[in-house]
Amino acid sequence: MPLFNHSIHSHPCLSLYLPPLPHHPHRRLHPYRKLRHQLWLPGNSLEFGRRWTGDIDSKFSPLEKGKLSTTSPAAEQPLLLVPYSTARLSRNEFTYSFPLTAGQKYIRLHFYPSSYGEFNRSKAFFSVKTSGGYTLLSNFSAALAADDLGKENIVKEFCINFHEVGEKLNITFTPTAGANAYAFINGIEIVSMPNYLYYTSSEEEASGVQIIGQQNSLNALEMVYRLNVGGQVVPPKDDTGMFRTWDTDDDYCVKLAFVPANTSINLKFTQKPNYTAPLDVYRTARTMGNNKTENMGYNLTWVLPVDSGFDYLIRLHFCEFQPEIQEQRDREFTILIANQTAENHADVIKWSGGNGIPTYRDYQVTTPSQGSNKKQKLYIQLHPNPDYRTVYNDAILNGIELFKHSNSEHNLAGDFNIPPSAAQFTSRESNKMKLVAITGGVVGGVVAVSVLCFFVVHQMKRKRDPGLRDRALWWRAVFHISTKSSDAHRSSLTSNLSRHFSLQDIKTATKNFDKGYIVGEGGFGNVYKGYINGGTTPVAIKRLNPESQQGAHEFMTEIEMLSQLRHIHLVSLIGYCNHKREMILVYEYMANGNLRDHLYNTDNPPLPWTQRLQICIGAARGLHYLHAGVKKTIIHRDVKTTNILLDHKWVAKVSDFGLSKMSPTSVANAHISTVVKGSFGYLDPEYFRFQRLNEKSDVYSFGVVLFEVLCARPPVNQTGEEEQAGLAHWAVTSYKNGKLEEIIDPHLEGKIAPMCLEKYGEVAVSCVLDQRIKRPSMSDVVRGLELALELQESTEKGNSINESLDHEESLSQISGTDDDDKDVFHNGGRDVCDSEASRVTIPSNDEKSSISVMMEDDACVV
Repeated sequence: MPLFNHSIHSHPCLSLYLPPLPHHPHRRLHPYRKLRHQLWLPGNSLEFGRRWTGDIDSKFSPLEKGKLSTTSPAAEQPLLLVPYSTARLSRNEFTYSFPLTAGQKYIRLHFYPSSYGEFNRSKAFFSVKTSGGYTLLSNFSAALAADDLGKENIVKEFCINFHEVGEKLNITFTPTAGANAYAFINGIEIVSMPNYLYYTSSEEEASGVQIIGQQNSLNALEMVYRLNVGGQVVPPKDDTGMFRTWDTDDDYCVKLAFVPANTSINLKFTQKPNYTAPLDVYRTARTMGNNKTENMGYNLTWVLPVDSGFDYLIRLHFCEFQPEIQEQRDREFTILIANQTAENHADVIKWSGGNGIPTYRDYQVTTPSQGSNKKQKLYIQLHPNPDYRTVYNDAILNGIELFKHSNSEHNLAGDFNIPPSAAQFTSRESNKMKLVAITGGVVGGVVAVSVLCFFVVHQMKRKRDPGLRDRALWWRAVFHISTKSSDAHRSSLTSNLSRHFSLQDIKTATKNFDKGYIVGEGGFGNVYKGYINGGTTPVAIKRLNPESQQGAHEFMTEIEMLSQLRHIHLVSLIGYCNHKREMILVYEYMANGNLRDHLYNTDNPPLPWTQRLQICIGAARGLHYLHAGVKKTIIHRDVKTTNILLDHKWVAKVSDFGLSKMSPTSVANAHISTVVKGSFGYLDPEYFRFQRLNEKSDVYSFGVVLFEVLCARPPVNQTGEEEQAGLAHWAVTSYKNGKLEEIIDPHLEGKIAPMCLEKYGEVAVSCVLDQRIKRPSMSDVVRGLELALELQESTEKGNSINESLDHEESLSQISGTDDDDKDVFHNGGRDVCDSEASRVTIPSNDEKSSISVMMEDDACVV
């Protein structure tokens, strides 16, 4: 089936032939997988095993009313190049047509909302329809959708059943009328799916809430949520052959509760096909724990915002993997959906037939229209069986999938959740700005007078109480934060600290600052582990030492930075306490401490190499967000292994923003003249010599971190030989001499794939180059580390060296390089590229356009 990527290069079409699947839904099957590949057209792009190809001169090239559409590279380089680096854009309607075999298909539309040449990001409003009369999107704005979710890109996934052999799928993109609107698409993906994966057969009954019966095969479905409950994100490459993404449920679970896991259990797919969901979904879960009394007092709850007026298919995935749950009624619970009872006696062992056997239950629910309330919250709640007849008064859930049914008009895109037309949007924004200006003038005058009165009185008090001087810093910081504007396009910001804690709240959380709760300390004061929300939520509590003047300044910087930033790889600020001279910040608790605690001078077991790579990639993504994901570049200035924290799932998060600086401009490589601050062993040599700071200073520090992770030794060692005193210098010398493998952590000997080590060494060495202009950007670092991880995983899975080389070669093509033009990380040997370019760019081509296409159907063979 076709998989498209709009790119300047023409990419080959990869035909994937999928095995014919039996119609019986319960028969045990092998994992859903590709059988063979066929390539055509010159050049290619590869992303985690999926090959994307261009539509230039192909039979899939779009038909368009009026003039031809164009493609253009994005103004801002996406973190994932494929398929988001370029797009097809048009102010006229255009249509793609694909011949298909009969059966059920996934259709995924990939969008990277950015400005593309003359096409402004905010003007993209359009509808998408398919043959058969299905409306997938109506007056859709990818920019508003991405901003609302705080994401860089948007993927819209649909399921449609095609009944006849040779039936054509037409996908039509229509710009919204007026206001110079346009339509665009970065990638189209069409994948065959097993029969009756989501559509029920006549042999199978579906349980239901409100609507009981079979899923009508004439309906189209839109995937709204696909959640790996209690687990990490499962990327497309780790799905069961259908390239689905399983997101974490952290943002939807009201009470995180307990997260058991059993990664070693050998699952037995005797009840459901083994392509239903990835193994990781059934090996992790959320439960309520062993406290029977507490469990009876609340529900394990997920809150999922949905559109009103549609029917929904809800699939709940279950698997009992805890060894104590073996018999029926060991764990029995109630399931409520949309405040209605779906199951009175849910018993996973009874449904599946035993421990370690995955199963699922389907439910259908209607969300009634609610007038002007176009969105509503759909609750999924689990509660222990209330009559205490079970051994464990507990509940369990492993995964959630939620699909929207098309309505009687074949519509999946109700106009209620769609932004207004481009013209209305522009007009409303303009009017809103006028209203803000008028209201701001009135309110601002009142606030200004109030603030002036406050500071007059406050200044008089300061003369009588010198202890108030430190508190003045606090008030200035909070006032500054609360009036700071944000940029919804580049960053998901908060305008103020989200939660205020009283001093008594903090004392309760830490048992009156019990020394036994201290988990860290620094120049600012102590860090405590505490518990909030009735003792159920662990947090980290940073308490400023009132005598620390430097700490107070860094404390305020951290408030200013973290109150604005939200990213999965940055530590989150939960709230604060301001009481007299007490200045306290409350963060999410990072259960596994800092990265250094797992590398050297520790009793912790050594981390596996793959896990180290994943941690480095996470930290690099966090730094990339600081450098390129906010309106003005933020330079961390203190990147080191103790400032990379690890949560309970080993997700890396950058922390400690006390020394951070915000660049006065968003221009890459602009510098700030400032006094040198940072940590010895991590300092950028150019920053140290010239006192000029920019984001490449963070890149240098991160390069030292990469060597720390590889070698498991500190950045400075004054007890050994002189040539080994500085880790960065020693590692670079070893790399150039072809002896990098001789200085790695002894626990990693023989466990790193040679090609992975080579790529990792290239990335690390390029980061610590003396001249910062030659260092890569963090975006380049992320891609280099991801390639290193792919090479490692490919070797561990027993794939051939040639296949790994194909991966590396494709990354070079994605970056717009060839044999005569080295990538930022040179692939041909141990010399790091001396190119001054720090950002990978893709050349533009005004005359030709491309969409990448991946084929998975016999009908698409050429």
